[in-house]
Amino acid sequence: MKAISPYIILLLLTASAYAQQDTVPKFKFSGQVSTYGNYNFSNDLDVLLGGNFIPEISYSVPFKNKTLLDFDFSANAYGSLNFRPFDTLLDNGDVQAYRGWVRYSGEQFEIRAGLQKINFGSSSILRPLRWFDQVDPRDPLGLTPGVWGLLGRYYFLNNANVWLWGLYGNEDTKGWEAISTYEQIPEFGGRFQHPVSQGELAVTYHHRTSDSRNLDIDSLAIAKNPENRFGLDGKWDVGVGLWFEATQTIKQKKVGPFTNQTMLNVGVDYTFGIGSGLNVVGEHLIVATYEAKPDFSDAQQISAFTASYPIGMFDNLSTVIYYDWYNNGLSTFLNYQRDLRLFTLYIMVYLNPEDERDIQQNDLVNNYNGKGVQVMLVYDF
Repeated sequence: MKAISPYIILLLLTASAYAQQDTVPKFKFSGQVSTYGNYNFSNDLDVLLGGNFIPEISYSVPFKNKTLLDFDFSANAYGSLNFRPFDTLLDNGDVQAYRGWVRYSGEQFEIRAGLQKINFGSSSILRPLRWFDQVDPRDPLGLTPGVWGLLGRYYFLNNANVWLWGLYGNEDTKGWEAISTYEQIPEFGGRFQHPVSQGELAVTYHHRTSDSRNLDIDSLAIAKNPENRFGLDGKWDVGVGLWFEATQTIKQKKVGPFTNQTMLNVGVDYTFGIGSGLNVVGEHLIVATYEAKPDFSDAQQISAFTASYPIGMFDNLSTVIYYDWYNNGLSTFLNYQRDLRLFTLYIMVYLNPEDERDIQQNDLVNNYNGKGVQVMLVYDF
């Protein structure tokens, strides 16, 4: 009988060690600290100082059948001082749950329950399918409130995937919503995405019960109004990136121009071989709201443009530009990013209309209305 090679013994011991490591629970504490100063030339209270602290705790338990049970919790502690020097001072601050979920996942599936971020779609700036998040492309931190719910996803071997979700307890408006949700009735929906030649197509559906009493218009105040949303989107890589997103929202009971909404967005992106590579993205959005028959005569149209250029290994220059054709409003945002040894520095300059509602709403970051400059320092640990 031949002796077992010592190399085989070493290989078996190594494999056994890795197998044991794969089933050892892991704990991680991480987070982000950011502080900023903003000077707005258009506001009476022209100086804004503030910061965010987002600690995150995660714990994962792997199993021998290649599945994983993991937990994640994070909070957002924020505060700000808005003032005119030596005159008026306003303070604001709070501590809120940011994420809090438990997930069971395998190689082709995941089920996640709790306070979580849910986003999807083909667009990158104006996003008609921004149904559950408030990500602002001008926000370098990408902050957004989460939603309470249950999400399941399954990934097929041909790269198709299916999503199913149920939400509950999300009364505040989210995404593009102008009307609140009736908190005590669950929301539900799903999405199916499938590869096609040189790209992918997806269909999405969501049902909720809206509550228009938040509009403070007595004639439109309906506590329980069923609403159905339908979405279709696709994306292709044909030398340049091409995509579209289209959504249709229909309420069962009439609430004036808020009864129905049609949104259509088309976009393109390309990276030019200039220097380190200049990436350019352009999108155009059409939004029509109406009570009965489709009416695009008074539709809002918005064009958006972004460009990003890396300057060496540690610096990046980017811009975001919006043009609102309905209100003839031009919004310009310029961001310089510098990666330091321990921190990331952002210097942002913005030039926006002063008396119009911001195109992208985000409850967690400062709106860039008017004209100003903001400096932000971020530490990730």
